[in-house]
Amino acid sequence: MAGLWVVLGVLAVASAAGLLLRRREGRVKVLDAAPDLPAAVTEVLDPERVTLLQISTTFCAPCRHARAVLSTLADGTDGLRHVDFDVTQRPEVAQQLGVLRTPTTLALGPGGHELLRVGGVPKADSLLDALRPHLPNAGMRPGE
Repeated sequence: MAGLWVVLGVLAVASAAGLLLRRREGRVKVLDAAPDLPAAVTEVLDPERVTLLQISTTFCAPCRHARAVLSTLADGTDGLRHVDFDVTQRPEVAQQLGVLRTPTTLALGPGGHELLRVGGVPKADSLLDALRPHLPNAGMRPGE
């Protein structure tokens, strides 16, 4: 009987942890103080557009989904560009940026300042809403 209670307790704790992690997945987070950008990252910035810098690794399955979401969003939004940055062979870049998991997306302004970051696969609508103040024409898509 005691074993049954242990199993039920473990299931309850695991379920609560899973729900908490799922709730945090894809949430847009604005940082108060962003780390300095490594030279490898500043090289890929666009001086006139917001850059969605996707930090990914070679064997990251969710990174493929994030890539599809971000490239579609960037292709359909004026003033937005998507760059996929693989840190498999360059873990020091992820460390300098404070990235602990992949995919992580950093939205970087034209000057290289971090506007926001998203851990996990971003939700296109909430990401675009958060980026609108930083985009020309309020981030309107063609036809809106």
